[in-house]
Amino acid sequence: MKTRDRIVLEARRLYNQRGYGNVSSAALAEHLGMAEGNLWYHFKTRRAILSAISEGFAVDIEKRLSRLPAAGADIVDEYGDLLQALIWEFQEYRFLYRDQGDYGGHDEIVRRGARGWIERTQQQFHVYLQAFVAAGLLDWQEDRLADLAINATIILRYGLDHYREMGASIEQGGGAVRSSLLRHLTLFEHKLLPEAVERLKGSIERIEVGEGPIQSVAA
Repeated sequence: MKTRDRIVLEARRLYNQRGYGNVSSAALAEHLGMAEGNLWYHFKTRRAILSAISEGFAVDIEKRLSRLPAAGADIVDEYGDLLQALIWEFQEYRFLYRDQGDYGGHDEIVRRGARGWIERTQQQFHVYLQAFVAAGLLDWQEDRLADLAINATIILRYGLDHYREMGASIEQGGGAVRSSLLRHLTLFEHKLLPEAVERLKGSIERIEVGEGPIQSVAA
């Protein structure tokens, strides 16, 4: 791995673990096992590191947004994979919104992209829900699917914020991640075939959750 790429990766990990405002340039350099001057050779400012992380964030969101149900594929499995991709995003970039007050606002890349990512995420969920209907697994009116997709997106994006504000633990093993996923399922499980509900719940139970606190992000 190139030194610059390693700096970005380890900075993101350290910001996620400790919080952006709690990681000085000296602490980051020490974590990387390099002199602070070498760190600034690659990035002149902390903001430049943040910008590089935001670039990666944008790339990964685009990858997730490119996911669509494959023709003839099992929509239950496909939906479980989409949920896993979202949880990965929340885990890998959780500091970006959690610590916004520490860096005075998002990088320009995130500011420009946020609204479009939200809208496209809602559209993505709409397509997946349409596939459930087409497969005969979900009984839902077509003209109300967009509303369902919006509500599902809201719960998935902000569910962990809700748990944290209510004083619940969002640490690994606390159950908040899976509880948020199960909560979004309550929006439409009463209209799903029972076997589809059980399979989706099984997929949620198998979703891998990484180390440390997980914080939802804007997209």
